[in-house]
Amino acid sequence: ASHLPYNRNGFKFFTSDGGLNKTDIKDILERASRVYEESAHCGKQEQTGVVTHVDYMSIYASDLVQAVLKSAGNKEKPLEGLHIVVDAGNGAGGFFVDKVLKPLGAVTDGSQFLEPDGLFPNHIPNPEDKAAMEAITQAVLNNKADLGIIFDTDVDRSAAVDSSGRELNRNRLIALMSAIVLEEHPGTTVVTDSVTSDGLTAFIEKKLGGKHHRFKRGYKNVIDEAIRLNSTGEESHLAMETSGHGALKENHWLDDGAYMMVKLLNKLAGARTLNPNIGSKVLTDLVEGLEEAAVTVEIRLKIDQNHADLKGGSFRDYGESILKHLESVISKDPNLNKAPKNHEGVRVSGYGGWFLLRLSLHDPVLPLNIEVALSSFFLQLSNLRKHHSLKKIDRHVTCACRHKARMTP
Repeated sequence: ASHLPYNRNGFKFFTSDGGLNKTDIKDILERASRVYEESAHCGKQEQTGVVTHVDYMSIYASDLVQAVLKSAGNKEKPLEGLHIVVDAGNGAGGFFVDKVLKPLGAVTDGSQFLEPDGLFPNHIPNPEDKAAMEAITQAVLNNKADLGIIFDTDVDRSAAVDSSGRELNRNRLIALMSAIVLEEHPGTTVVTDSVTSDGLTAFIEKKLGGKHHRFKRGYKNVIDEAIRLNSTGEESHLAMETSGHGALKENHWLDDGAYMMVKLLNKLAGARTLNPNIGSKVLTDLVEGLEEAAVTVEIRLKIDQNHADLKGGSFRDYGESILKHLESVISKDPNLNKAPKNHEGVRVSGYGGWFLLRLSLHDPVLPLNIEVALSSFFLQLSNLRKHHSLKKIDRHVTCACRHKARMTP
């Protein structure tokens, strides 16, 4: 499931009330155990359960098609002539080509890895994975497609690539979805995970007129927080993680990657009713003004549970003590500003960027996320050039690149 390797494939369970959580799964296992024990002691009994076969996928895919048709004023084949390639990564998303895109008139030549194969022979189906994003980007460029769509294994996450090969994932995808949702629901609150950028906050609040509510990592945390905000009277219609998990109030808060891509198709279909030649530029234009990070780094600092500093205590207690110490250090530097509202770890802005140090939910790890915005990066670089030799500056930049940083061209 999702980003896990093939030897960790599993099931997700849903009822009409939504996805089941750990408590629900534990209850199912305990009930199954009792049934097994009773049948073992009482001998074989006739089964009274009923199995009903329902073609859910056709019903679901039809709903997706109808959503796009509606946005195009019920025009027949609103995506006719638009070339869209799909990379399902040998997960469950291959249906999107034959059951959604083709009925809408889209050209799908060049779509790849559509057949499910739990060994994932081509690449891990993960919109955050570098190899996966390179695969869909190359497919778009090789086929001169208008748009590329990529899904994770179980299609609860997705991302896109425009006709120029520009990736629409992470902060950029949240910005795009925010632009679409805020057109429909002006002023609404967008809930995201904790590692979204300061540039995204400025984009949502200053350009789009919405409100950005940054919460904890974990798609269930983000969705539950959006539901909670609505219950308190604060309107929220979108909950998204940088991982590509996105859930909308209009879709019963399901993290549905196919539905999220349909929201992009809706925008395309609507625009093409006015201009039949328009392509993915209509989507790219929606994120114009988003301040991009020049350097993005994630360093996972492992806690040695056998180290003397832990004094026999838990890694969680030790991690919390490190976060408290960091807060003390920050307070002594006037150039560093701790985020006034933060629900996970310690988030700090200053020196042209921001960082977040938090404690992993399950593992003895302190993930450290660092971002420097493009404009701030070059401003800092300019200031350094005034005081240091060019050779020394080049060495600093090269060092940053080698340290798992992604430089924006």
